[in-house]
Amino acid sequence: MGDKGGMTGLFIQVRLDSSRLPRKAVLDLGGRTVIEHVMTALKPVDADVFALLTDEFSSSVLEPLAEGCGYKVFSGDKEDVLKRYADAALFYGVDTVIRATGDNPLLSGLMTQRILEIHKEADADFSCFVGLPLGTGVEVDKTSALLYAAENAVDPYEREHVNPYLYRREDKFKINKVPAPGEYSLDARVTLDTEEDYRYLSSLFADLYRGAPVEIDTLVPYLRKNMRENR
Repeated sequence: MGDKGGMTGLFIQVRLDSSRLPRKAVLDLGGRTVIEHVMTALKPVDADVFALLTDEFSSSVLEPLAEGCGYKVFSGDKEDVLKRYADAALFYGVDTVIRATGDNPLLSGLMTQRILEIHKEADADFSCFVGLPLGTGVEVDKTSALLYAAENAVDPYEREHVNPYLYRREDKFKINKVPAPGEYSLDARVTLDTEEDYRYLSSLFADLYRGAPVEIDTLVPYLRKNMRENR
């Protein structure tokens, strides 16, 4: 579906009315909000458009933070995240979409750039690394595949989570699930969903954050060391 070239959009989905941990995207970690950590970590990636994908309710709070990090803000469908992504891809005219989520302050710019390059080289419809710590990776879509999914998906789960429509249909789409590099492959979790997650991430940032994104080559050894010590 399509060619390897064209524009790339790096789109971070984020809302402030999470039921389990409200306004988690603007909680403080090491003197910056969670969403600022996400944006900063991914800004070095080779993309043409950087945008937060949110809803009308959240946009006024997020706009100054986005502007400070060199991002745009796109307000779309509140519940139908697949439609939000498809609408943003059309609005910005991108051929490739990097999907990131705003509750992952330890996303890896290094791994994002690598999976983007692998995705384009493979001319895939969907790509991701498998085996990275949960909360460090992204997903990459060909816009044509994303638009097809948005047009045809009816399962609410497929509309809320964007990419299940594609990777559930490997007979129709070129799905590229790539084993994570061995040095970064780890069964660990560093995403933000609950108050307990926030306490854990606050401790981690106190140990590791020194004003620049905590990259995966620093994070994984730290996680491995903590796992050994806590056995």
